[in-house]
Amino acid sequence: MAISIRLTRGGAKKRPVYRIVVADSRAPRDGRFIEKIGTYNPLLPKDSAERVTLDTERASHWLSVGAQPSDRVARFLDAAGLRTRAARSNPSKGEPGEKAKERAEVKAQKAADAAEAAAEAAAAPAVEEVAAEEPAVEVAAEAPAEEAAAEQAEG
Repeated sequence: MAISIRLTRGGAKKRPVYRIVVADSRAPRDGRFIEKIGTYNPLLPKDSAERVTLDTERASHWLSVGAQPSDRVARFLDAAGLRTRAARSNPSKGEPGEKAKERAEVKAQKAADAAEAAAEAAAAPAVEEVAAEEPAVEVAAEAPAEEAAAEQAEG
């Protein structure tokens, strides 16, 4: 029989309170247990003394018998000084997943296309403005010529 030290959930919906129990590892999470050795209330502030209560004598006894603590209970035992917990390192924890990377690439491509289109749109009116100004100059140049021709016809 494999013995584990783990949490069982109690409390109301959205208001969890956990018991730290010694149980057969095959038993259901909230099912039959051998002994209750503490409590954990995650709703209390982290510096509160009532957040985690643990019977250290019984916990050390069960550890000496060979009980295996769950990850969360191992943290509590480490804080109580009963068992050292190896520090874990997950360097890729903050790295986005494959789908998120693909979405970021698509978004960056759309942004680059939009910036390119905006640059083209900004460059196109400048060319149109120059083209629009040239006929006005030609019309202005033609107007004195027409006036001169009209004067010659009268004269």
